[in-house]
Amino acid sequence: MVIGLYFLFSQEILWRLQRNTTDSSGDFAEHIQSIINIKTDASNLERLNRWDAAMSMFEERPVFGWGPGTYQFLYAPFQKSYNKTVISTNFGTLGNAHSEYLGLMSEAGFLAMLGYVFILLFALYRGIVLIGKVTDKEYRNFLVACIIGLLTYVFHGFLNNFLDADKIAALFWGYIAVIVALDMRYSGKIVVDTAGEVHRFPLGELKAQH
Repeated sequence: MVIGLYFLFSQEILWRLQRNTTDSSGDFAEHIQSIINIKTDASNLERLNRWDAAMSMFEERPVFGWGPGTYQFLYAPFQKSYNKTVISTNFGTLGNAHSEYLGLMSEAGFLAMLGYVFILLFALYRGIVLIGKVTDKEYRNFLVACIIGLLTYVFHGFLNNFLDADKIAALFWGYIAVIVALDMRYSGKIVVDTAGEVHRFPLGELKAQH
């Protein structure tokens, strides 16, 4: 399944990379060096500009933010002149905060960001605990793959945000759904019989069992 998803998205990723010719070099070594270049690389400098604008928006409305999906249309006045780059814009047409966490803080406030982080940490915690409980080898391997995928996005979220894209959001919440489903099954909250039917125990019955 993981291999299938890789091939599903690889062509689109390559196509997008090939389209990105602005401030780009054909030299692979220069591409690698550009990842940490925050002095002359316009893409990296623009990312810093977006982060600073997101923090300024958050500082003005720290509790509830400016509203879901509003960053793109409201961040322009929060840009500082010395942070602007050759690809900066004031028209709300070029993307988001380039950080899952800063974007959420600016749009929904710190409470929403804390809730999001709690969901991530709790899902990862339950997933890691489950590794030792899942006896079926295929389920366990699938669980580990989902944990790795989720963990990858946790770190990637510091540098970019794609949860507003359905293709990425489906994978992200799918990973969490797999962890929840396996957690319910191996904690005894649901039982799958030999016919493949799922039976869910009432809460009172669960307490009685424990």
